[in-house]
Amino acid sequence: MSTDCVIRNVSEHVGETVKIGAWINNKRSSGKIQFLQLRDGTGYIQGVVVKSEVSEDIWNAAKSLTQESSLYVTGIIREEPRSASGYEMTVTGVEIIHLTENYPITPKEHGVDFLMDHRHLWLRSTKQRAIMVIRAEIIRAVQQFFDGNGFTQVDPPILTPSSAEGTTNLFHIKYFDEDAYLTQSGQLYMEAAAMALGKVYSFGPTFRAEKSKTRRHLIEFWMIEPEMAFVDHEESLRVQEKFIAHVVQTVLKNCRAELESIGRDVSKLEKIVAPFPRITYDEAIEFLNGQGFDIPWGEDFGAPHETAIAEKYETPVFITHYPAGIKAFYMKPDPNRPEVVLCADMIAPEGYGEIIGGSQRIDDPELMQQRFDEHQLSEEAYQWYLDLRKYGSVPHSGFGLGLERTVAWICGLDHVRETIAFPRMLYRLYP
Repeated sequence: MSTDCVIRNVSEHVGETVKIGAWINNKRSSGKIQFLQLRDGTGYIQGVVVKSEVSEDIWNAAKSLTQESSLYVTGIIREEPRSASGYEMTVTGVEIIHLTENYPITPKEHGVDFLMDHRHLWLRSTKQRAIMVIRAEIIRAVQQFFDGNGFTQVDPPILTPSSAEGTTNLFHIKYFDEDAYLTQSGQLYMEAAAMALGKVYSFGPTFRAEKSKTRRHLIEFWMIEPEMAFVDHEESLRVQEKFIAHVVQTVLKNCRAELESIGRDVSKLEKIVAPFPRITYDEAIEFLNGQGFDIPWGEDFGAPHETAIAEKYETPVFITHYPAGIKAFYMKPDPNRPEVVLCADMIAPEGYGEIIGGSQRIDDPELMQQRFDEHQLSEEAYQWYLDLRKYGSVPHSGFGLGLERTVAWICGLDHVRETIAFPRMLYRLYP
């Protein structure tokens, strides 16, 4: 009598006969023994078929299995120290569900375009599966942190009437007889939610119609956007560093095997412990010019600048107090120096760039009205946002974390296209 089981739980069934639904990841044979590399989505295990111990029908069935064929396999779970999982299955039964022919992704090298065209199948590979498991663990850690620290999850709309940051990078759609756009951020709505609930966070998809092909950009990506009433800039920075440290340490604890399977140097992640270093925009400009960059005060940083700064540190680093002219209209000016704002970008180490952008928000009604006028923003579309300062305005702060860049950094990936199951890029809408 066999017990239904998944590979992840085989340690609970040593010495028992179990039945697993699986696919053939790979297969090899040495005469009278066949080695089946099995996967079921929860993990991998080797199934050993010994000719002298099974019927001819079972032997031939195992012999006919091809890459990505599906089957129910029955066998006895045994400890095997030489195995990556520490366990092995002695196969006693094979029930073929489907024999696959000419599976397109073989153990040979394939080009990126080929693999992206077959993304629906590429996800089955060991590395891509590991990345998806790590992504899921990051999401769990995000929600665990905020849910455990007094935040309420709120879902902002994906369809919006306009954008207070400008509509040049938004996807335009028709909303019946009105113009509407796919959201590029839920932040403004989260500010409204914070005035009702105190501390809130959102987790959802956002869209940028930027014609960018860099390794850091996707057209559709997921954002985590907390907003906190009665919280100033300094306290927000403390929340951010504790948050990131929690996420990294949780992934290390629960996904070490997956990190190691994709070749990630976990010793670098073990150093991600709060607090993180901070430098001002002024100090960053001085450092960059000393490194041979010709960048005047008032210009924003690009990828090479962020990388040069990050190379000085083994943890993420905050760059604070950017010029008001290069930051969003809603950021609060520094009371002691109004030409800069109370903001920070968190730059990840190892060249992964900005993973968090945040600030204290303007809470003064007159200044917010002035910013709307200066930026020629639509009061008709966003009168409700001005109302937040009109009715019970309070000091408040928030930030946004890009999930895919965070996954890329934690996994040590070269490109964000592998951080999401079905990436949407400038020239890719399939599959």
